[in-house]
Amino acid sequence: MKRLPITKTPKPYVGGAFIRSESGRTFPLRDAAGNFFANMPQCTRKDLRNATEAAAKAGPGWAKRTAYNRGQILYRLGEMLEARRAEMNETLVKFGATKRAAAKETAVSIDRLIYYAGWADKYEQVLGNVNPVASPHFNFTVTEPMGVIGVIAPDAPPLLGLVSLFAPVIVSGNTVVALASEKTPYPAILLGEMLATSDLPGGVVNLLTGFRKEFVPTFATHTHLRGISAVAGADDRKAIRLGAAESIKRVHFTDHETAGWFDGSAQSLYAIRDFLESKTTWHPIGA
Repeated sequence: MKRLPITKTPKPYVGGAFIRSESGRTFPLRDAAGNFFANMPQCTRKDLRNATEAAAKAGPGWAKRTAYNRGQILYRLGEMLEARRAEMNETLVKFGATKRAAAKETAVSIDRLIYYAGWADKYEQVLGNVNPVASPHFNFTVTEPMGVIGVIAPDAPPLLGLVSLFAPVIVSGNTVVALASEKTPYPAILLGEMLATSDLPGGVVNLLTGFRKEFVPTFATHTHLRGISAVAGADDRKAIRLGAAESIKRVHFTDHETAGWFDGSAQSLYAIRDFLESKTTWHPIGA
């Protein structure tokens, strides 16, 4: 008798667990050929609030880890993706990428994780500073993570775009609530499975699936989100800026047309700096 395969039920990854949408709503996801693939959870604003709470809870512990340890954990995530690269390649192909493009996207995503893992215990030496002052004080500046950062990923490339936005945010001790690609969310679901089996503490990266139009206003106005890193069109940018001004949060937009996701220019020390705060200390000399 022919065996019926057990199909996977996609679930977003929030607070170290796989959840169903708070509302119970789903939307159909079809592959590149137009065939039904799965019912994706249509997360809500309540799911976003729950994810933000999980991120806030995980934040202090993650920020207190040594920079070296955060680098090790990010490197381990790269290892997990490397080990399942064939599965990720097949997933990307199923949703429209060529085999060559899928292999390149997965490979660059792995390399991007390793790139930021390498900066984990080095960015402070570059972004911090000892400041000359005209008084008998030792004056120095160090960086600190901001807290919970909202990430709105591009529709394409669904994996690399997401990784490129959240990796520089978490390496410094921030936590993330990310909205996956609306058109191709399944690679983010697969990445969530890798997050769950890596050494990354639950709640550091939280992945939601759903529709941008429902999430953008809440991302913009949620007071516990300290910043937003987004790929967004003109209308969404306006809504985010207005909401961010009201709730006083930092915003960084990435232009999808000029991002060059596969280029070296898409990874930078300054992507880490975008979501850091500076703390300056004055210490009397001789005291």
